[in-house]
This record gives sequence, C-alpha cells and structure tokens, in this order.
Amino acid sequence: MKKIFAIIGLATVFVACGPSSKTSNDLATQNPIKTTLDLTKVVDDKVPVTIDPGRFTQETVTYRLPKVVQGTYAVSDFGHFVDDFKAFDYEGNELAAVKDDTNTWTIANATKLDRIAYFVNDTYDVEGEGKSPFSPSGTNIEPDNYVLNLHGFIGYFDSLKANQYSLDVTAPVDFVRSSAIQNTGEKLSEDGKYRTTSYFAPRYFDITDNPMMYGNLDVEEFMVGDIKIVLSVFSPNKTYTAAGLKETMFNMMKAQKKYLGDINSTPRYDIYLYLSKGEEDSPAGFGALEHHTSTVVVLPESMQAEALEQTMIDVVSHEFFHIVTPLSVHSEDVHYFDYNAPTFSKHLWMYEGVTEYFAQHFQVYEGLRTEEEFYETILGKISTSLGLDDTMSFTTMSENILEEPYASNYYNVYQKGALIGMCIDILMREASNGNRSMLSLMKELSLKYGKNKPFTDDTIIEEISAMTYPSVAEFFETHVIGTTPIDYSKFFDKVGLQEAEAKVKSNFILQGNTPIVSGDPEKGLFFTELVEGNSFWAGLGVKANDVIKQVNGTDVSLQNANSVFQKVYSWELGKDIEVKLDRDGEEIIVKAKTTQPYIKGKKLVENSNATKEQINLRKAWLKG
Repeated sequence: MKKIFAIIGLATVFVACGPSSKTSNDLATQNPIKTTLDLTKVVDDKVPVTIDPGRFTQETVTYRLPKVVQGTYAVSDFGHFVDDFKAFDYEGNELAAVKDDTNTWTIANATKLDRIAYFVNDTYDVEGEGKSPFSPSGTNIEPDNYVLNLHGFIGYFDSLKANQYSLDVTAPVDFVRSSAIQNTGEKLSEDGKYRTTSYFAPRYFDITDNPMMYGNLDVEEFMVGDIKIVLSVFSPNKTYTAAGLKETMFNMMKAQKKYLGDINSTPRYDIYLYLSKGEEDSPAGFGALEHHTSTVVVLPESMQAEALEQTMIDVVSHEFFHIVTPLSVHSEDVHYFDYNAPTFSKHLWMYEGVTEYFAQHFQVYEGLRTEEEFYETILGKISTSLGLDDTMSFTTMSENILEEPYASNYYNVYQKGALIGMCIDILMREASNGNRSMLSLMKELSLKYGKNKPFTDDTIIEEISAMTYPSVAEFFETHVIGTTPIDYSKFFDKVGLQEAEAKVKSNFILQGNTPIVSGDPEKGLFFTELVEGNSFWAGLGVKANDVIKQVNGTDVSLQNANSVFQKVYSWELGKDIEVKLDRDGEEIIVKAKTTQPYIKGKKLVENSNATKEQINLRKAWLKG
C-alpha cells in the first residue's frame, strides 16, 4: 500500500490527550494498560492506536508487537505494519523511541512516559506484495468492514506481560460490532454519530485470543445445546448471509458436541467469516485461525453455495476441535508462548494432525458424510502427503517448523498428521476390542492436564505409550519420531478395506492437488497435459498447451488468474460456460454446460474376503 500519509491525521490523534499529572495510584504494574482504536479517524487505510500504560519507575521500557502468533507456525511480523510510532511525556512532548527491530521499540526516560501512539496498516491490501500474515490472522481496514485481529494493533511491554488491558474502540454508530471479549460499556459521542465500546482483557493473551469484526455485518446467534454460537458474516456483494449458513453450522456443531461427548466446552463460540471479493487487493490466504472460543475464516465469495457449506464444515469443525488440542492438551511451548522469540513443540502431529483427523472423522461417524466420501478424503490426504517429504521425522519438523526444509513441509501436518491420527485410532480400537480410540485417549489427556496444566514436551509420547498399547508405542517410534513412511495398506487391511483402480470425481481445475493450468510470462495461461485426463475438458476437445484467452467474457491474464480460476474451480453443475482458446494461432471457442469431471484414480473399497474381526473393527472405527 503506497499512499501519502496525511499530516492532519497525526495532529488529530496525538493532541487527543493533553498534559496530566500522575500519582502513586497509577503505577503501570498495578493498573490495566489503556488502549484505544479509533475507526472514525482512519487515514489512508491506517487505524490510529494509543497505548497508555500508567507510570513506569524504570528508566527504559520495551514495547513489542508479535513476530509470531499462536496457531500460525509462521513469522507474521505485525510490527511491519506500524507507521509513525511516537512516545509522549506527561506534557505532550515527544520522547525518543528507538526501533530495535521490525517488532520492537525501546523508549528511554520511561519515568516520563505518558503514552505511545502509532498508525496500523491493514494486511489484506498487501498480501500480493510478499510480506503479509496468513489472512485469518491478519487485519482488514475498509470503510464497511474491519477485521480486528487485535494482535495486529496492540502490543505489550516486556515488563508488563501479566497486566490487564482496557480497550476502547470508537466506530460509526451504525456499525455492527461482533466480539466475545468482555464488554464493559458503551458511550455515544455528543453528536450521536459515533459509539465507543469498552472492553476488558485479563492479560495480553486475551487480547490476542479475542478477534473482532466491525462494520456492515450479518450476524446470527443460536444455541447448540448449552453453547451460544455467534455467526458473523461479511459478504461484500451480499452473496451470502449468516441466516443462510445458520442451519449448516447448527447441524455441524450439534454433531461435534455429540462426537466430543463429555469433553468440557465453552459457553460461547464465535465464527467470523470474511468472504473475499477475489480482486487484486483482496486476501487470498484462504482458511481459518483458531482461538479458545472463536475462529476467523477467510474464503472466496465466488464459491458456490454447496462448496462453501462443505468448506465451512471442514474448516470450522477443524478449528472448533482445537478446544481439545492444543487448547486443553498442550506443552509448555504453547502455555508460555513467547510472541517474539517462540519455541515450538514437537507435537504438531497432535495439535494440527489429530485435530484435522477429528474434523474429518466426526462427519462420517455422525452421519454428515458417507463412508465413500470419507474414504475419498483419506486417499486425497495420502496423495498430497506423498508429494511432500514422507521420510521427515514429524517431531523434528514440528520443533523446527520456522526453518527449512521443515517450513516448506508444514502443510503435511494437515495431511500426514491427520493420517497419523487415523492410524493411532485404528490401533487403539484394534487393541481394545473397539473400546478405546484416539478420541478417548485425548479425553484422558484432557483430564490429566487441561488448559491450565501443560505437559512436558519431551516425555508426552512416552506417557501416551505407557497409557496405551505396544502397537501404539511402536508406531510412534517408527513413524512419528522415526523417518519410516507409513504403509497405509496395512491399516486399511485391519478394517477390511483395499485400494482399487476407479473413475473418481474431480473438479474443473485440479487433478488431485495439481493444477491442470499453468502460466508463462510470454505465453500466458494454458492447459497442461493433465487436462487430457479430465473427462469434462477432454470431452470438449481441449488439448494440452491450449492458451486460455477468455472465460465467460473475462479476459484472462497472469494478473487476474487467481480470481478467474477461483470461480472456475467453484462452477456448479449445469452452468452455461464459454471459454476462448488459442491453439497455435487458431481461435477455438468452447461452449457447453458443465458436467461432473472425472479422472482415473483409486478408491477404497470393502474387501469381499474380510473376516468378521476386520468388519467389526471397521464398524467400530466408522460408527462406534
């Protein structure tokens, strides 16, 4: 975002607090840190922030924004988005503030420090520039929508990590406000145009753990058992509404509660859905980020309804299952998380892998998906995992996840990590005659530890091995700590399944996880040889190296390829389409109604020679 900074905006913010006197009752160590965000004084897409910590007794203090936030396993550098950082004394004079690194400022003469003030750029606008956090952990600043992941706006003082926070957010009076953080009151401006909402956070963790969404939102509240669900949706073109997604979310979370059983749950859970326009400055890091009592989801608005609903089930259920791990079962690295110098646990197989396994398994277990659909998902994860480093130790990768070659294999935590969960689940059920499972193991660990008691990172696998069976211990040693690839056919055989060649459903853009479209600066966008294995395109006579010039009247370029092919990926069946191709200088027009694409692949099928024991184990695995 290359915009000129308005000087008048600075004056508005920095003169807001005049000289003040301090007493012995306002020591920084004894009072909440007062923070403000003013959405009515945004300048060039930058939100003004002020931080009033109270009176310091030391001469030098350090203020930081997070380098890494929990749940992302990647460097975000939120300090990169801070502009015009200034510190002021009690008389309104500027104090020297030295920027030590991207996320850190040191302020001398801190006994005179009254407040700091700065502006925060949003992260969504600059995702294409190569320096931006994952969208669901990022920030959005638009006239009609604000995604307020507070760790992107508010930092902490090294000496006040345990302090409480008070937060005032000022916004136009007609803005819808959505957040689970404790609301302590509201106040209207004298002219009635603006409303300031006050919030309270017991510590900095609660600032980072409670996202907000402000603006022209669509909000629905409903109960699932004893949990209040708050669904907040921003759909820029009003394509989707919270009411339209309510039934899907209700049925999903009802099934999740049934699946989880007696694992403690939260009294309220918030779902924030931001739907991206698909334009050049729109966020493109689709997915979600979990918090203790909420999740932020970013998806393309161009998705068809059925695809959006299924994606919301997959994504939000994954995030909700994080109430089990790492929120209830976690190590010291998670419990005592350092936002600027984090260390990482060895157990992403648990935090992300088991969570992703639950998110898929509960759907077949509770009847939301068929067994065939579940099998298809499992085979898809196997295929994707084999495209990554299948010989990498999962514990070593987890502990070093910010470094290469481990960082580039992070995606495997959702693929092979989930498969690890599946294998342990089958082993647990096999050794216990169907009485114990991966879920029952996590319940046992949750009771032993819980959200306030971390486990010891180096010994938890040894503990789990002692709590379970020799087959589980051997699996950990060989395939989680060790580097031996998993022979999944052995686990399928245990439950009476086998792989068979078959025609499998696909989509209009991918073969498995590989795009059938590629790009070249000179040639533009073109179909690869994989298009010949896609029944839809091959049936229309499309060939490898056909250059894609236009899709449904939209000229295609490298610059708009993402937005165009997001829509192609989500085409509904029976849709009239027209694609203009260039084949060696000849214009080819393809007109058709979309039909289900198929590719050659593998399916999991029941083994007709399966024993009674294998069949019973499969039933225990899939239906309990």
